[in-house]
Amino acid sequence: MNFSTLLSGLSVQQMLSAFIVLFAVIDIFGSTPIIIDLKSKGRPVSPVKATLISAALLVGFFYVGDAMLQLFSVDIQSFAVAGAFVIFLMSLEMILDIEIFKNTGPIKEATLVPVVFPLLAGPGSFTTLLSLRAEYAPVNILLALLANIIIVFAVLKATERVESVISKGAIYLMRKFFGIILLAISVRLFTSNIMPLIASFSER
Repeated sequence: MNFSTLLSGLSVQQMLSAFIVLFAVIDIFGSTPIIIDLKSKGRPVSPVKATLISAALLVGFFYVGDAMLQLFSVDIQSFAVAGAFVIFLMSLEMILDIEIFKNTGPIKEATLVPVVFPLLAGPGSFTTLLSLRAEYAPVNILLALLANIIIVFAVLKATERVESVISKGAIYLMRKFFGIILLAISVRLFTSNIMPLIASFSER
C-alpha cells in the first residue's frame, strides 16, 4: 500500500468517531485516582515509559492481534472475558480498600502493571481496536489512537500537579467512584462477550 492509497482512506468523521470510542475505553482521566493512589503507596509510574509501551502494545495488537490470539487458540471473546475478571478484581481493591494484586516481585514501580496493563492497553482497548478495524479505515483508527496516546502522556505528566491541588479526601472519594466505574466496565465487558462465547461452544 503506497502513501497516496493510505491518504485516500482519510475521513474526519471516522477519525472523530474512533477517537471518541477509544477515549471512552482507555479512560485515562478515570485512571488518574488509581495512579495517584499507586504513587502514594511507593509505586511510581513513568509517564514516558507507560506511554511508549502502551502505544507499542496497542499498535502491535491492532496489526497482529487476531493472528496472535489464533496462535494460542484463544478467541477474542475468551480474551475479553478474562480481562473482565482482572478489571473486576481491580475495582474491588478500590471499592473495598483491600489488596488483591500484591507486588512481591523485584519490580516495585507500577508502570507496567497495572498502569500499562490492564488500565491503558488492556482487553477493553484491544477488543475495541479489533472491532473498529471492521468498520473504519486503518489510517483513521491509527490517527485516533495517536491523539489518545498524546492525551495519555499529558495526563500522566500532570498527575503530581493534580495530587497537589486535590485533597486526600477528594482523592479517596474519586477512588471509590471510579472503582464503581471500573466495576461497571468489567460487567459490561463480561456480559457483552460471554453469550457469544457460550454460543460458540454450543456450536462445536
